[in-house]
Amino acid sequence: MKKVITYGTFDLLHPGHIHLLRRARALGDYLIVGVSTDDFNHKKNKNAFHNYADRRTIVEAIRYVDQVIPETSWEQKPDDILTYDIDIFVMGDDWRGQFDDLKTYCDVVYLPRTTGISTSKIKKSHLF
Repeated sequence: MKKVITYGTFDLLHPGHIHLLRRARALGDYLIVGVSTDDFNHKKNKNAFHNYADRRTIVEAIRYVDQVIPETSWEQKPDDILTYDIDIFVMGDDWRGQFDDLKTYCDVVYLPRTTGISTSKIKKSHLF
C-alpha cells in the first residue's frame, strides 16, 4: 500500500484545498493529512478563523482523507514519515524546494495550486 502525507492549516476550506487533497490521494492508496494545531499556527504568527478541533473535523469528513494527525512543529515531518511509513510527501508548489531535504526519506511532490483562490485571499476580502 502506497501512503501519502500532506500538511496544512486547512482554514476556510475552499476548492483549492479539495483539489490538492484529491490529487494527493490519487498518488497513493492512503492519505494522511497533518492539520496545524492552534499552538503551531500561533508560533507561525498565523491566526486561523476556525479552531483546530473544528478544522480537524472538517478535514476528516473529506472523502479523499484517510487519517488526520496534528501538525505541531516544522520538525515533526521526518518522524511522521518514518512512523507512518510514508512513500510520498505532498505540498502545494508555493512551497517548492522548501521540503527537498525530506527526499532522503520518501518521494517529495509539489502539486500546482488552484489558480485564483487562497485562504489569504479570502481573508483579505470584505467578507472578514
